[in-house]
Amino acid sequence: MFTRIARTAGFTGLLAALLLTVLQSFWVAPLILQAETYEGSAPAAAHEHEHADAAAGESHHHDAEAWSPEDGWQRVLSTTGGNLVVAVGFALLLAGMYTLRSPRSIGAGALWGLGGFAVFCLAPNLGLPPELPGTAAADLAQRQFWWVGTAAATAVGLALMVFAGNWVLKIAGLILLAIPHVIGAPQPEVHESLAPEALESQFIVASLLTNAGFWLALGLISAWLYRRQSA
Repeated sequence: MFTRIARTAGFTGLLAALLLTVLQSFWVAPLILQAETYEGSAPAAAHEHEHADAAAGESHHHDAEAWSPEDGWQRVLSTTGGNLVVAVGFALLLAGMYTLRSPRSIGAGALWGLGGFAVFCLAPNLGLPPELPGTAAADLAQRQFWWVGTAAATAVGLALMVFAGNWVLKIAGLILLAIPHVIGAPQPEVHESLAPEALESQFIVASLLTNAGFWLALGLISAWLYRRQSA
């Protein structure tokens, strides 16, 4: 059983991660790079201040900066590695769920994948949409707490609505879906973004559709591999 789960998660995660990297490279990454140009050109006064103090602390300033991958192969390789870790983790989750309720067809795997998309992307993004560089945001700890609570409430709510045989439990699941959004996600005091609003909208749509394709691939591939190994 464990071998089947591990094989399913490994191959599924690899293929889904490659797909996600390709989609991000051609659709999401160009939008981020475009937003970074606005972020880099905005604080001109801050750059002048840095140049004035360069003689006193230039080496210390560069040492304090965190390493980030350069554009090109470094960024692609870093993105692929991160996507692989995330994809294998989510594929393990799906394969583990299949041991409790095995998918009757590959189409059922697609539904499991779309459920994962709803839990980990769609529901949290309704309150905390993807942000481009240079966008004002609320406190990180508060956003993380709301994100985790929203994902957990959505997972339990969907499970009750789909699998519960009692209508009272189904209604309770619907209430759970709504609670995080009634409470509301933490928001910054002032909504500011250096990038144009049109670019921000494109980024939100691209991120959602890219993740939808990723989760759909996770569900389809994992269900096919799991059923194939079972047979």
